[in-house]
Amino acid sequence: MRQLLAIPAFVRLWVAAFFGETAEWILQVALPLFLFTSTGSAAATALSIVLGLLPTVLLSPVAGVVADRWNRRAVLAAVCAGQAVVVLPLLAGSAIPVALVYVVMAVQAGLSSVFEPARNALVPELVGAGEVTGANGLMSVNGSVARLAGGWAGGVLLGWGGLESVVLGYLGALALAGLLLVRPFKRVGSATAAAPVKEPVLAAWLAGLRELTGDPRLRATGVATVLAAVAQGMFLVLFVVFVLDVLGGSEADAGLLRGVQAIGGLAAGFAVATVARRVAPVTLLAWGSLVTGVLSALIWNLAFATTALGVYVGLFMVVGAPAVVTGAGLLSHLQGVASPERAGRVLSTVFAVMAAGTAAGALLAGTLVAVTGPAVLLDVQSGIYVLAGLVLLGWGKGRWWRSAGREVVTVEECRLSSPPVTSM
Repeated sequence: MRQLLAIPAFVRLWVAAFFGETAEWILQVALPLFLFTSTGSAAATALSIVLGLLPTVLLSPVAGVVADRWNRRAVLAAVCAGQAVVVLPLLAGSAIPVALVYVVMAVQAGLSSVFEPARNALVPELVGAGEVTGANGLMSVNGSVARLAGGWAGGVLLGWGGLESVVLGYLGALALAGLLLVRPFKRVGSATAAAPVKEPVLAAWLAGLRELTGDPRLRATGVATVLAAVAQGMFLVLFVVFVLDVLGGSEADAGLLRGVQAIGGLAAGFAVATVARRVAPVTLLAWGSLVTGVLSALIWNLAFATTALGVYVGLFMVVGAPAVVTGAGLLSHLQGVASPERAGRVLSTVFAVMAAGTAAGALLAGTLVAVTGPAVLLDVQSGIYVLAGLVLLGWGKGRWWRSAGREVVTVEECRLSSPPVTSM
């Protein structure tokens, strides 16, 4: 971890990512709560989540090519500026039309679809291939703290000052992220700067798609990723219903429970960045998914025995740990397998698949919750996470797991042959 913190470019990206993710969590928590309290409809909340995910699917070809064709640091700064402009209409007050909230969420998601592949493709350029898992662990620590701060702030700001306070808090965090991205980075390690891509956008995206579908290691990961995305989509809808209706909590309680997952995530992020940074990424992904499902099942079914908020605060802290392990394992696996010049396209395509799965899960939960009630669907949601982990562990008996082992060797060899620092 000290090696990573000694790289100024990575540290600056790390801090910028913290403020960017804090801003994102403020909106992610506040806007679905605003819609649910305004409409009283889980289906309306699900629709907002789908509209927030659809641009990620539709813009995947453009987002990946942008991340590979242009300076990734400049792309990140431009996206921050765009997100700040897009959210300004929400300052009109709590009487704004629900349709306007949907539009803002959709445009924000479109901009995020460019931000995420560019940021994650930039990490290997700053730290070198051999330190990618550790760097993702530290990024997960950031994400956990941002989740704690942003999730709590989103619920509190909405309950205290309405949507205007939420927007002002969002803009403040986003401005800090943008300022840290203004100056150029220095890159280090075996990664090279993103080379200009001359081929047309569609052809360039198809080249990245062929890399994704042509590698058996990436194809196998895709199955578990889709399952986990469907479970996550169901969670986004059912969590609001669970806290407000099952537990009888408030908007602030929902923000607190989303935020405290960061505490477990902090511990997991530090573990991935230190003692677990040499563990095969697919191992992290498999066990993270499995444990997330088991803990989720415990949380949902405990509501039959108690609705005391303090109990759930503790449990949500714990469940944040395997979620971070899963995310770090997936990112490290993709970064280790994809070629540097096509990393943005591979990442954007995977994110699009995840967004489509999440949208499907949200629609499923929003449609069925009024028929079955939340209890049944919550158990289905946790079961899908367990299935994702079992799929990966089952695959581990065969050719795919051995491929993952070769990936780890390749990453370590890259670390040992890293060239000197150059300007970017």
